[in-house]
Amino acid sequence: MSSPSLTKKPRRGPLLPSSHPARTVLEYALILIGAFIMAITFNMLQLPNKIASGGISGLSIVLEDVLGWKPAITQYAFNIPLFILGVSLLGKRYGIRTLVGSIALPSFVYLTSGLPAGTHNPLLAAIFGGIGIGLGLGIVFRGRGSTGGNAITAQLIHTFLGIGLPLAVAICDGVVILLAGVLLSFEDAMYALIGLFVMSKTLDVVQIGFGYTKVAFIITEKTEEMCEAVLNDLDRGLTKLHGEGGYTGDRRLVLMVVVGQTEIVKLKNIVRAVDSHAFVIISDTNEVLGEGFKIHS
Repeated sequence: MSSPSLTKKPRRGPLLPSSHPARTVLEYALILIGAFIMAITFNMLQLPNKIASGGISGLSIVLEDVLGWKPAITQYAFNIPLFILGVSLLGKRYGIRTLVGSIALPSFVYLTSGLPAGTHNPLLAAIFGGIGIGLGLGIVFRGRGSTGGNAITAQLIHTFLGIGLPLAVAICDGVVILLAGVLLSFEDAMYALIGLFVMSKTLDVVQIGFGYTKVAFIITEKTEEMCEAVLNDLDRGLTKLHGEGGYTGDRRLVLMVVVGQTEIVKLKNIVRAVDSHAFVIISDTNEVLGEGFKIHS
């Protein structure tokens, strides 16, 4: 496989390399900022409307309504022991960043507990609560941290029961939402599901971004002419992959080109002009790191 040709865009490195001391300070700051956003969202939207969208935070809403326990105390009571259990059973992967997140979130929940409710409309609370929690959690993940709780519980289930991690996370959230349905109301559980869905989509946006790109695979008899057109007319690099026909057994090159959303029409026009009989596959790709696209952070 040949290396992609260079584009005309200069290569840039990350503003703060991973080894730079300021990068560590920034990551801890992101963990604290993300936890603060989550705490405000929790106290202003989720708690007043009983939107228990999974996790220890959702469980604290259920227990606050049923037993009168303060959410911050409940979160402390679960997060700290779960962190210790995670370190004991799973090793040091749950380091200082997870400890900071596990303490920061309930601390901010306690400090912002006096904030007024942002709305008493449960649907709005579910939607915007999901956005706020997803945004905060995404920022925490950007700082390579975690708020503990549900993440550690899911990892324990994954490790010792052999259940896939995404399924383990879904089970943990599902149990909390089921408790909300039984102990609060079925309607509260439905709003919690809406909040969980919105949160997951927001988390994807924070981690991946809005900048969807396309990857195209081109099979053509006019390989050299196609390469020349893509390199010069589209100003994009490409990669030559060696393929083999499943039926004919013929060996031929497959050209892989990654382009932005605004360039896909131009690429199709170029392909049509060079070889109208070319076989082209175009699909979405969520994130591209490297030259000509997003720099590595």
